[in-house]
Amino acid sequence: MKKFLFIVFLFFSHKVIAPDVKIVTLFKTYPVNIYDRLIKAIVYVESGGDTLAYNILEDAYGAFQIRPIRLLDFNQRTGKNYSVKDCYRFEISKEIFLYYATRTPSNNFEVISRNWNGSGTMTLDYWQKVKAFL
Repeated sequence: MKKFLFIVFLFFSHKVIAPDVKIVTLFKTYPVNIYDRLIKAIVYVESGGDTLAYNILEDAYGAFQIRPIRLLDFNQRTGKNYSVKDCYRFEISKEIFLYYATRTPSNNFEVISRNWNGSGTMTLDYWQKVKAFL
């Protein structure tokens, strides 16, 4: 009951002080990247969040564990000229990931994840790992 009375008091006291004043509150908005959750999950599965990760067995670089063949494909498709060293820079690796993610016909995180990992039945296990971190 105290809360209600306090609100009523504020409402009426505001009206008494300035009856013709209209108050507008503006909030700065930020764009929402629908892939943010997926990015965090994939980075965790791929590298544990380590931007300097290197997998010698797969020759994969950075937080997203990008292989040279994918980087070559990305460079050819986009006209960019990134090197494997650039894959250690999170924003560049993220750009490469999002290039492929946004070309998936739907925003289906499973399809995006499995495509990112490769092909075949092993991608089902990969998806389970990613899904655990979504």
